[in-house]
Amino acid sequence: MSAQFSSVDELLADARSRLDRIDIDELDAVLAGGARIVDIRPAWLREREGEISGALVIERNHLEWRLHPGSDARHADAAPGRQWVVVCSEGYTSSLAADALNSLGVPARDLVGGFQAWLASGRPVSTSVTEHDQQVP
Repeated sequence: MSAQFSSVDELLADARSRLDRIDIDELDAVLAGGARIVDIRPAWLREREGEISGALVIERNHLEWRLHPGSDARHADAAPGRQWVVVCSEGYTSSLAADALNSLGVPARDLVGGFQAWLASGRPVSTSVTEHDQQVP
């Protein structure tokens, strides 16, 4: 089998070439337009870094099944046309995840800098760890 990409950096660049990424300064306007944040970080990382209040927590390995409106395993918030802002720790995994969602017809963007950008902006952080597929209080 021949590789389509010679490095992870090439894979990431390919995914990002199809994304309309947002930075932390654009986030409030995107959310005001009806988008929702989905945090894909694993529990151990959310425990270490904190969480974004109001974000839906769906760890990366379940994301497509839980957010596709036609999936039998969809989350209650997975409505047709719902816009998602995917957040990981630093904005790398979220790019790949948002690209995968878009390939399924689920509108998604990712946050440049991820949760670290959220922290650096001084936005509030919850220290409780939310169960997978739940909304952070």
